[in-house]
Amino acid sequence: MSGTATKRSQKIILVGPPGAGKGTVAKSLVDRYGLCHLSTGDMLRAAAAAGTEVGLLAKSFMDKGALVPDSVMVSLIEERVQQPDCRTADGSPAFMLDGFPRTLPQADALQARGLAPDLVVFIDVPGDAIVRRLSGRRTCPACGNVHHVEFAPPKADGICDRCGGALVHRSDDHEATIRKRLDAFELQTSPLVQRYGAMIERVDGTQRPDEVMRAVVAVMQRHGYAG
Repeated sequence: MSGTATKRSQKIILVGPPGAGKGTVAKSLVDRYGLCHLSTGDMLRAAAAAGTEVGLLAKSFMDKGALVPDSVMVSLIEERVQQPDCRTADGSPAFMLDGFPRTLPQADALQARGLAPDLVVFIDVPGDAIVRRLSGRRTCPACGNVHHVEFAPPKADGICDRCGGALVHRSDDHEATIRKRLDAFELQTSPLVQRYGAMIERVDGTQRPDEVMRAVVAVMQRHGYAG
């Protein structure tokens, strides 16, 4: 960790469209500040493996291929933030939620449990830029390596640099699929953005990754995080 957090804003939410780079920002913030990072996917898998009451309930939906209900997800978050790494010295909750809540009912449920955010960091990337980023990805099924036709092209067209496997254009990286995901994000998240209003700090996600991170760190510093 390169900095020590003097935490004035204890509960942080990262918001942004698919492909905005939230995961990269989250990892950097964890490394820099030692934040308790709550990723719903990771929490679901960990709770199911631990066999907690909420975890087993979540697993019952996952095993059927069904979406885990909002009430279960919020209970899972509430359970997770009781652990010491998600608390300050005086016992107050302190965490960073990545990609949740996505809807007003989810936000209402967090607020009802005293887990409403103090700070919302919005990684803002226009739809056309997201399409350009994601539709150009080519993935190697053999080793999982990812190239990009524009930003990181393979040395030989259609061939993975790492293992020599044939690169594929995954169906979820096709433009039509990406635009559907962006439409769903806009529909769900616009009311959420209106709800959080003045506590939202927007960061231009079209910059280089190091520039995005510098902008996010500047936001964190304004909200009481040293480092």
